[in-house]
Amino acid sequence: MVTATTKYLGELRTENQHIQSGSVIITDAPTDNHGKGQNFSPTDLCALSLTNCLITTIGIYAQKHQVELGTITAETTKIMASDPRRISKIEVAIQIEIPAADDKLRTIVERVGRTCPVGRSLHPDIIQEVVFTWS
Repeated sequence: MVTATTKYLGELRTENQHIQSGSVIITDAPTDNHGKGQNFSPTDLCALSLTNCLITTIGIYAQKHQVELGTITAETTKIMASDPRRISKIEVAIQIEIPAADDKLRTIVERVGRTCPVGRSLHPDIIQEVVFTWS
């Protein structure tokens, strides 16, 4: 079954529609690569997918094991390389709060997050630097 459809809108912009939900994501080429940078670039979405997958995987674990999650926020930094142009590093800083989390649970949650499918799917040459900060 098709996951999404994509339509080129011109001027280095695409419109992507998720079939199941109908939600739409627009992408633009970044300003450092001939674009307007008015929306996420395809490589931004790739890097952001790692962050979202880490958090979602933690959420699935918490739901399955009845762990009460507090607030989870994150910052994602994508670092590009050239020759060839590619993502060389993705830095993810996750701030997480789990009420009554002890060291054992924190270790498990961090380990679970690092097993997310996106992280396992990215090319091994892409450095994934994931830092958890607990509050």
